Amino acid sequence: MTDNQETPDAEDTTPSGSATLPLRPPCDRLPCHKSSVCSRSYFVVVMVFFHVYIINVIALLFYVHYSSGQEDASRSRDAPSGNHQRPESRRPPSKPEFLRDVSLTRIEGIRVGHVQRVSLVPGKVHEMRTLSLKPLLFEIPGFLSEDECRVVMQLAQLKGLMESQLMVQDGQEELAKELNLSPEEIFNLLDINQDGQLQLHEILTHSRVRDGIWLTPENLREIYAGLKADKDGNDLLSLEEFRLLSNDAFQRFLLQRGVKRSQLVRNSRHTWLYQGKGAHQVLQDIKARVTRLTRLPPTLVDLSEPLQVVRYEEGGHYHAHHDSGPVYPETACTHTRLAANTSTPFETSCRYITVLFYLNSVEGGGETAFPVADNRTYDEVSLIQNDVDLLDTRRNCDKSNLRVKPTKGTAVFWYNYLSDGRGWVGEQDEYALHGGCVVTHGTKWVANKWINIDPDYQRQARYQQLVSQQPEEEDDEGLTLNPDIQSPDIHQDL
Repeated sequence: MTDNQETPDAEDTTPSGSATLPLRPPCDRLPCHKSSVCSRSYFVVVMVFFHVYIINVIALLFYVHYSSGQEDASRSRDAPSGNHQRPESRRPPSKPEFLRDVSLTRIEGIRVGHVQRVSLVPGKVHEMRTLSLKPLLFEIPGFLSEDECRVVMQLAQLKGLMESQLMVQDGQEELAKELNLSPEEIFNLLDINQDGQLQLHEILTHSRVRDGIWLTPENLREIYAGLKADKDGNDLLSLEEFRLLSNDAFQRFLLQRGVKRSQLVRNSRHTWLYQGKGAHQVLQDIKARVTRLTRLPPTLVDLSEPLQVVRYEEGGHYHAHHDSGPVYPETACTHTRLAANTSTPFETSCRYITVLFYLNSVEGGGETAFPVADNRTYDEVSLIQNDVDLLDTRRNCDKSNLRVKPTKGTAVFWYNYLSDGRGWVGEQDEYALHGGCVVTHGTKWVANKWINIDPDYQRQARYQQLVSQQPEEEDDEGLTLNPDIQSPDIHQDL
């Protein structure tokens, strides 16, 4: 057989019946005379295509790697450096949208009675005990020294203390007027169980404070009797009976019966002490210690309220309340109102953390009461049952779930808001309800340091941009993320 003859088995099948490739297809089309030459040509063509493919793949990998490197370098140039310097060409947008990548450190309570050791001042370790988990509440004995307590009280007296609450607050606009609510709408709002009648606790839950006066069940019954509203005397009001309880009726009642200091919501005197640059060193030290304790950026602490110092004389009290209110779309936080919608009619205090210092030990009474601390559930209506008002710190402090005795130098702090699950401020913690029990003997001195944070992250960031005197110390989100004062050292549990 010659080289150019076709073999009959060129396209034969395997024993299994599957087709095989032609043995010499190139020789059918190419003018070759040697089978070895045809095989080499076919092999060279295949290898050339294979190498070209490999070279393309390698080039593509180099391109991707180079592009990624350029993008990372661009990001590092745009990101703030260790000394917080920004590129000169960077300009803030007219309406900035700040990314939510800043997290607020939140201390874990673990369990009631759990003790952590924290380093707040050089050469000293403090013990921090968990008092409750709802709200998240801690106690730190010896937070202030005796000298620091004395200096704070002296500074407050030197500045002068004012009445914490006027006897009757004139000119106070009613919420119903702002919202233009009808009596029927107000009635439906107060009627919690929607049974068509208002019980005493339903009115007191929402309207217990009128013109600065604390209303008790007995007060309401007196008003009912004076206005002949509750004709059958069953402590229930229908819509028609409720119409008689106008604002003027309450005002006339208060003027006729007179007002005593014990009937005020808060019976105390107070003042505010500045803690910024130029302030007394003790006040600056306390602020720095609070920053280390809470582990929050110093910017947030610096832009919060000054230190409030309060004195309660014998008989002084503060009925149970929340330091912060819930924030709705129609409300604005007082401290960030500059960055909020100026047409918003309602403002509320947004105090993320309360740090309370006892400046002296009280001879009798004066405890800080948390009526519903660590309750299994929170029910606003159940706060007043069978004429037992858990919010009344003059009568029912002994019925609170938790009471903290005032001891000189001790600090207690708690979170007034929950976490939103993403490292920012969430909903109001209703269990943070607290009040000051009546002082039965002696005088009570306390100081409050509130850390104000707006639950609306965008508004908080805009506010800090507006008020910051040193914008170069802010990061891209308007919040200082690298505090000058380091977080406290947490040692082993006791």
